[in-house]
Amino acid sequence: MRKDIDYLGISVVFFCHDGKCKFLLAKRSKDCRDEQGCWDVGGGAVDVHISIEEAIRKEVKEEYCTEVLKIEFLGYRDVHRVVDGVKTHWLALDFKVKIDPSAAKIGEPHKFDELGWFSPDSFPTPMHSQLPVALNSYKHLL
Repeated sequence: MRKDIDYLGISVVFFCHDGKCKFLLAKRSKDCRDEQGCWDVGGGAVDVHISIEEAIRKEVKEEYCTEVLKIEFLGYRDVHRVVDGVKTHWLALDFKVKIDPSAAKIGEPHKFDELGWFSPDSFPTPMHSQLPVALNSYKHLL
């Protein structure tokens, strides 16, 4: 059985920021699971038996090779998508996460081609299909 297809998957999504209104986005590589070439914020599935905060810290460290300085809960989204013709279902727990911008680098080169710091009004395109939805939900909080 596979989470997100056979049962609900739970993910943490993190808008990493520098404390000065710039957010870290990663460009998805050709080897990424889906939406290759699109810019996105970070995220990952929550593993069983670890807390949500532990999941965020683990994923930020894996993706960006840096430590979390501060975590703020933004909200959640009920995410229904079709990926390669297959329906998926995730509960996305969204967070604003402060990190040290000088420490951030690509930790998963098989998933990301580049990183960049952007203000919310100048995020690059193409964006991951779920990023505009999240931005619309949280524009007043970012």
